[in-house]
Amino acid sequence: MGVGRVITTWVLLPVCGALAVQTASFGQVPQVPSPPQAPDPAFAAVADDPSLPRVLLIGDSISIGYTLPTRALLHGKANVHRIAMNGGPTINGLAHIDEWLGAGPWAVIHFNWGLHDLRFMEDGKHQVAVDAYEANLRTLVQRLRRTGARLIWASTTPVPDAKVSPPRKSSDVLVYNAAAQRVMQEYGIPIDDLYAVALPRLGEIQRAANVHFTEPGYGVLAEHVAASIRQELAALR
Repeated sequence: MGVGRVITTWVLLPVCGALAVQTASFGQVPQVPSPPQAPDPAFAAVADDPSLPRVLLIGDSISIGYTLPTRALLHGKANVHRIAMNGGPTINGLAHIDEWLGAGPWAVIHFNWGLHDLRFMEDGKHQVAVDAYEANLRTLVQRLRRTGARLIWASTTPVPDAKVSPPRKSSDVLVYNAAAQRVMQEYGIPIDDLYAVALPRLGEIQRAANVHFTEPGYGVLAEHVAASIRQELAALR
């Protein structure tokens, strides 16, 4: 009997006084749809308190991880929004920045790109070479400045010295962070140095052989993100 062969079985079923024919196909696995995934609560719409300033978080999955604890830390101080997706590399930022910024207004924008830019693609090259990354950041900063918001750059968090997927090198983070620092210094944008915060505690707060963090680790990052935002909000008073 070949796989997928149709076997006809005669079954005595009373259908209008006649014999009904029932067929069954053997060797074929029925397709069961996967249950829909619940939306990430970090992407949930924020109902603004009109008496509070509006803050926007832009970044990749690392920023998704610290969004909720940052919101909690700034409860009653700011309406903390974030882009409703993974920000990915700078080329994705260039494609979506107007959409993400919307009509505003924003009091503070805390932003980062980097981990996706420095990842290696199948051809062995970075997704975005460091010189293009620096140029893209300069263009993005110029657009962000037009909002009139106070800007905060978050340095890219460390890549562990391990085999990670997609492939990345820990030493590349230093190179890309240095390129970002040049741009931020050029425009006078303060840096929330999450790299320096995480590096000495990687074994404690980062997942094994992974660029992502544990839940307590995201809490550690959120404390610094919230503190940097509070500092910029205070400067607006």
